[in-house]
Amino acid sequence: MTSGRFLYGSHSRRTTSALHLIPFYAHTMIILWTTLLLIGSNLFMTYAWYGHLRDFKDKPLWFVIILSWVVALFEYCLQVPANRIGFQQAGLSLQQLKVLQEILSMSVFAAFAVVYMKERLSINFVYASLCMVAAAWFMFTDIKHPA
Repeated sequence: MTSGRFLYGSHSRRTTSALHLIPFYAHTMIILWTTLLLIGSNLFMTYAWYGHLRDFKDKPLWFVIILSWVVALFEYCLQVPANRIGFQQAGLSLQQLKVLQEILSMSVFAAFAVVYMKERLSINFVYASLCMVAAAWFMFTDIKHPA
């Protein structure tokens, strides 16, 4: 079992709930499932936002907008359950879910830009990503503020 100090942090509303009764491995699997769903949703959304720049650059804008909305539907089919599972079952706070989603979004975007769009990542993107890692540390660490 885990105390939840690192995972929930001081921002969580769930540190005193019944989550301490869930075995550590089961709780870890819930968070893993949430993370995998968020990665899948980010794959769809990244393609909806940027894939048309390569695949449909000669198509009319109205066509690309409709196609992007269709792709985004699949993103929502993964994002909504991920947020619900993360919030209700894993006990992640709303802020923790947002930071997790943004880090995964940056990671998926980096892979998409390099592998699919054949772009090089700038050093500024790397620095911005490091800032996101720092944001995750702050969101998932229990920091005690002086009284």
